[in-house]
Amino acid sequence: MEIWDLYDKDGNKTGDTCKREYESFKKIPQGKYHMVCDILIKHIDGTYLLTKRHPQKDVYPGFWEASAGGSAVSGETSLEAAKREMFEETGLQSDNFKLLNVSHSNKSHSLFYSYLAIVDCDKNSVILQEEETVDYKWVDINGLADYVNSETSIKTHNGRYKEFFESIGII
Repeated sequence: MEIWDLYDKDGNKTGDTCKREYESFKKIPQGKYHMVCDILIKHIDGTYLLTKRHPQKDVYPGFWEASAGGSAVSGETSLEAAKREMFEETGLQSDNFKLLNVSHSNKSHSLFYSYLAIVDCDKNSVILQEEETVDYKWVDINGLADYVNSETSIKTHNGRYKEFFESIGII
Protein backbone atom coordinates (compact mmCIF):
# COMPACT_ATOMS: atom_id res chain seq x y z
CA MET A 1 0.00 0.00 0.00
CA GLU A 2 1.35 3.40 -1.01
CA ILE A 3 0.91 6.36 1.33
CA TRP A 4 1.32 9.98 0.23
CA ASP A 5 2.25 12.88 2.50
CA LEU A 6 0.00 15.90 2.01
CA TYR A 7 1.31 19.44 1.57
CA ASP A 8 0.03 22.98 1.40
CA LYS A 9 0.52 24.80 -1.93
CA ASP A 10 3.86 26.20 -0.70
CA GLY A 11 5.28 22.70 -0.26
CA ASN A 12 5.01 22.47 3.52
CA LYS A 13 3.97 19.12 4.96
CA THR A 14 0.59 19.33 6.67
CA GLY A 15 1.05 16.19 8.78
CA ASP A 16 -1.82 14.50 6.92
CA THR A 17 -1.50 11.52 4.60
CA CYS A 18 -3.58 9.85 1.91
CA LYS A 19 -3.67 6.22 0.81
CA ARG A 20 -3.11 5.76 -2.93
CA GLU A 21 -5.96 4.09 -4.76
CA TYR A 22 -7.87 4.66 -7.99
CA GLU A 23 -8.70 8.38 -8.28
CA SER A 24 -7.43 8.99 -4.75
CA PHE A 25 -6.66 12.61 -5.69
CA LYS A 26 -10.44 13.20 -5.51
CA LYS A 27 -10.35 12.33 -1.79
CA ILE A 28 -7.67 14.87 -0.89
CA PRO A 29 -9.17 17.78 1.07
CA GLN A 30 -9.38 21.23 -0.53
CA GLY A 31 -6.17 23.23 -0.07
CA LYS A 32 -4.00 20.12 0.31
CA TYR A 33 -1.83 18.46 -2.29
CA HIS A 34 0.18 15.30 -2.89
CA MET A 35 3.67 15.61 -4.36
CA VAL A 36 4.18 14.58 -7.97
CA CYS A 37 7.50 14.59 -9.79
CA ASP A 38 7.99 14.59 -13.51
CA ILE A 39 11.30 14.26 -15.26
CA LEU A 40 12.27 15.32 -18.76
CA ILE A 41 15.17 13.06 -19.69
CA LYS A 42 17.93 14.37 -21.95
CA HIS A 43 20.78 12.22 -23.20
CA ILE A 44 24.26 13.75 -23.28
CA ASP A 45 24.06 13.57 -27.10
CA GLY A 46 21.21 16.13 -27.03
CA THR A 47 18.27 13.80 -27.64
CA TYR A 48 15.21 13.54 -25.41
CA LEU A 49 13.31 10.47 -24.26
CA LEU A 50 9.62 10.12 -25.13
CA THR A 51 7.62 7.27 -23.62
CA LYS A 52 4.22 5.92 -24.57
CA ARG A 53 1.77 5.54 -21.69
CA HIS A 54 0.13 2.18 -21.12
CA PRO A 55 -3.34 1.99 -22.73
CA GLN A 56 -4.87 1.04 -19.35
CA LYS A 57 -3.66 4.21 -17.54
CA ASP A 58 -6.55 6.19 -16.07
CA VAL A 59 -5.11 9.50 -17.29
CA TYR A 60 -3.95 9.99 -20.92
CA PRO A 61 -3.98 6.28 -21.86
CA GLY A 62 -1.82 5.51 -24.91
CA PHE A 63 -0.44 9.06 -25.17
CA TRP A 64 3.23 9.78 -25.79
CA GLU A 65 4.82 11.95 -23.13
CA ALA A 66 8.07 13.78 -22.64
CA SER A 67 8.48 12.79 -19.03
CA ALA A 68 8.76 9.98 -16.56
CA GLY A 69 7.32 10.49 -13.14
CA GLY A 70 4.72 9.91 -10.52
CA SER A 71 3.74 10.50 -6.93
CA ALA A 72 6.20 10.74 -4.07
CA VAL A 73 5.64 8.22 -1.30
CA SER A 74 5.55 9.25 2.33
CA GLY A 75 8.93 10.42 3.57
CA GLU A 76 10.48 11.09 0.14
CA THR A 77 11.86 14.42 -1.00
CA SER A 78 10.99 15.56 -4.51
CA LEU A 79 14.47 14.66 -5.76
CA GLU A 80 14.35 11.19 -4.18
CA ALA A 81 10.95 10.62 -5.78
CA ALA A 82 12.19 11.87 -9.16
CA LYS A 83 15.19 9.53 -9.10
CA ARG A 84 13.05 6.57 -8.03
CA GLU A 85 10.30 7.22 -10.58
CA MET A 86 12.79 7.70 -13.42
CA PHE A 87 14.49 4.41 -12.56
CA GLU A 88 11.20 2.52 -12.11
CA GLU A 89 9.75 3.75 -15.41
CA THR A 90 12.88 3.72 -17.60
CA GLY A 91 15.64 1.79 -15.83
CA LEU A 92 17.81 4.89 -16.20
CA GLN A 93 19.77 6.60 -13.43
CA SER A 94 21.44 9.97 -13.10
CA ASP A 95 22.91 12.25 -10.48
CA ASN A 96 22.47 15.24 -12.81
CA PHE A 97 19.02 16.66 -12.02
CA LYS A 98 17.96 20.28 -12.35
CA LEU A 99 14.70 21.51 -10.85
CA LEU A 100 12.97 23.54 -13.57
CA ASN A 101 9.57 24.33 -12.09
CA VAL A 102 7.30 23.92 -9.09
CA SER A 103 3.57 24.34 -9.65
CA HIS A 104 0.28 23.09 -8.30
CA SER A 105 -3.08 21.94 -9.60
CA ASN A 106 -6.24 22.45 -7.59
CA LYS A 107 -8.08 20.04 -9.91
CA SER A 108 -5.81 17.06 -9.21
CA HIS A 109 -4.66 18.23 -5.76
CA SER A 110 -1.08 17.89 -6.98
CA LEU A 111 2.09 19.79 -6.19
CA PHE A 112 4.36 19.25 -9.20
CA TYR A 113 8.17 19.27 -9.10
CA SER A 114 9.45 19.24 -12.69
CA TYR A 115 13.05 18.20 -13.33
CA LEU A 116 15.46 17.89 -16.22
CA ALA A 117 17.72 14.85 -15.88
CA ILE A 118 20.83 14.43 -18.01
CA VAL A 119 21.76 10.81 -18.66
CA ASP A 120 24.88 9.16 -20.09
CA CYS A 121 23.76 5.67 -21.00
CA ASP A 122 23.34 3.17 -23.79
CA LYS A 123 20.16 4.47 -25.44
CA ASN A 124 18.95 0.88 -25.92
CA SER A 125 19.14 0.24 -22.17
CA VAL A 126 15.71 1.74 -21.42
CA ILE A 127 13.60 -0.73 -19.45
CA LEU A 128 9.89 0.02 -19.54
CA GLN A 129 7.73 -0.48 -16.45
CA GLU A 130 4.93 -2.86 -17.50
CA GLU A 131 1.99 -1.02 -15.94
CA GLU A 132 3.21 2.43 -16.92
CA THR A 133 4.68 2.49 -20.42
CA VAL A 134 4.66 0.36 -23.57
CA ASP A 135 7.18 2.02 -25.91
CA TYR A 136 9.91 4.63 -26.06
CA LYS A 137 11.92 6.64 -28.54
CA TRP A 138 14.73 9.17 -28.44
CA VAL A 139 14.08 12.35 -30.42
CA ASP A 140 16.28 15.27 -31.38
CA ILE A 141 15.25 18.83 -30.61
CA ASN A 142 13.11 18.96 -33.77
CA GLY A 143 11.32 15.77 -32.72
CA LEU A 144 10.77 17.24 -29.26
CA ALA A 145 9.34 20.40 -30.85
CA ASP A 146 7.06 18.28 -33.05
CA TYR A 147 5.85 16.42 -29.98
CA VAL A 148 5.32 19.55 -27.85
CA ASN A 149 3.40 21.30 -30.63
CA SER A 150 1.28 18.28 -31.60
CA GLU A 151 -2.41 17.95 -30.81
CA THR A 152 -1.76 14.70 -28.96
CA SER A 153 0.91 15.91 -26.55
CA ILE A 154 0.05 16.16 -22.87
CA LYS A 155 -0.52 19.89 -22.48
CA THR A 156 -0.29 19.89 -18.68
CA HIS A 157 3.22 18.43 -18.85
CA ASN A 158 4.19 20.92 -21.53
CA GLY A 159 2.90 23.78 -19.41
CA ARG A 160 5.14 22.79 -16.52
CA TYR A 161 8.14 22.84 -18.88
CA LYS A 162 7.11 26.00 -20.75
CA GLU A 163 10.04 28.18 -19.64
CA PHE A 164 12.53 25.43 -20.47
CA PHE A 165 10.95 24.80 -23.88
CA GLU A 166 11.07 28.54 -24.57
CA SER A 167 14.72 28.68 -23.53
CA ILE A 168 15.66 26.00 -26.10
CA GLY A 169 13.49 27.64 -28.78
CA ILE A 170 10.84 25.01 -29.42
CA ILE A 171 7.80 27.07 -28.43
